[in-house]
Amino acid sequence: MSTPVLAHITVMLDAAVEALLGATAGGAGHYVDGTFGRGGHSRLILSRLDPQGRLTVFDKDPEAIAQAQQIQDERLSIRHEGFRHLQELPDGSVDGVLLDLGVSSPQIDDPARGFSFRFEGPLDMRMDPTRGESVAEWLASAEMGQIAEVIRDYGEERFAVQIAKAIVARRQERGPISSTTELAQLVADTVKTREPGQNPATRTFQALRIFINAELEELQQALEAAVRVLRPGGRLVVISFHSLEDRIVKQFIAKHSKEVVDRRVPFAQPKPMRLKALERVKPTDAEVAANARSRSAIMRVAERTEVPA
Repeated sequence: MSTPVLAHITVMLDAAVEALLGATAGGAGHYVDGTFGRGGHSRLILSRLDPQGRLTVFDKDPEAIAQAQQIQDERLSIRHEGFRHLQELPDGSVDGVLLDLGVSSPQIDDPARGFSFRFEGPLDMRMDPTRGESVAEWLASAEMGQIAEVIRDYGEERFAVQIAKAIVARRQERGPISSTTELAQLVADTVKTREPGQNPATRTFQALRIFINAELEELQQALEAAVRVLRPGGRLVVISFHSLEDRIVKQFIAKHSKEVVDRRVPFAQPKPMRLKALERVKPTDAEVAANARSRSAIMRVAERTEVPA
């Protein structure tokens, strides 16, 4: 029986692009889509740019890069890298940075990628399956304490220790876990209570995916790089899908929306704030009704203030 595959619907498509372009409507600016995915945001950005405008896109996923390469547009530059490589762009060279975090529908719905507990597949979860260690490979050798820490910290799972013990016990008795359904069943057998409507494995799968792809560390690096590469008035737009990501983005914008006083030099002028928080946006009821995967999305928008040093 074939696996049902959901069409990819870009979350907050119009709202994100309008926030990114601001009053300029794109024009001849240089913009960055840090997560090309299947190109929904990128295609709309390109449609609103002048012939002199430019768009640089990043993505780790080879399938996303293949999709990007189908766009015949001289204004488009494609980089098969994670968005932390924003830091390689020149200071003050960009008019807007968009980061649409998380996993796309084609990634989730492809059993071979191993992102979902709904389908039988290899326990992989790498955004770029050509690089690095899969979840199965990591779980085959990681210590119980390491596994518990990852599931607790990245999945906010209160049964992290019990799940980690079960994974190690299973490994010792019958060998390492290699498939998504094996892990999902083990978690279901271990976690006896769960929020209504949520699969017991949801938090564990989220935690392992975030960890194996170093998603939160890369987000921190990309936010720092974005502030540096943005021109004054340039926009930072970030769409998050869970509390760990959104907390990082919220705290980062708040931190850089304040003047910094060096208390070691009492009479020195405070360093001006680098960002101005503009808005926090949730999907409309109509969008959530049309695309259930948008329901947890939060979009935060900020604007670069001072001239880069």
